[in-house]
Amino acid sequence: MSKKSPNLKIIKHHDKPIANQHGSGQFKPNTTVAAVVMYKDKFLLVEELEHGNTVYNQPAGHLESDESLVSAIKRELKEETGLSLSPEYLCGIYYYYRASIDLYYLRFCFVIKLDNLLPTRPEDDEIIACHWLTLAEIKAKSAQLRSPLVLECIEDYLSGKKIPLSHLKSNL
Repeated sequence: MSKKSPNLKIIKHHDKPIANQHGSGQFKPNTTVAAVVMYKDKFLLVEELEHGNTVYNQPAGHLESDESLVSAIKRELKEETGLSLSPEYLCGIYYYYRASIDLYYLRFCFVIKLDNLLPTRPEDDEIIACHWLTLAEIKAKSAQLRSPLVLECIEDYLSGKKIPLSHLKSNL
């Protein structure tokens, strides 16, 4: 009779349990997706509560298992804004340490440019409201941004940084 390793983890892959001890002791940053959504000179931000404080962020969230990065941003965008949109490209990939909560993030920021201003209807109860704001209005709220990445992503978009979606590979 064999003994199970104390580091052995049972995980699910495509709804089938498999044993996996590979990497159980490795560092793993939180993988997140975000979207710079722009219409003319305005950017779409969501207003939400974080630890009792009102903060502003791009539509964003965590990558889930069995989900590609593009699927993740489409899901997060729909949940947080009610919009069903597809990204055009990435404006950046960011590795960020948030000291206040001692967490590391790996953020993939997508870009969506709109020809028409679309009404929003958040489906996520944690979203207070959606706002279309100019860069100046966002900078004026800098103390209320969920992280410095909100402004950094917008500035990278404005500087013309583009990573084609074809550079993202997935075996899902």
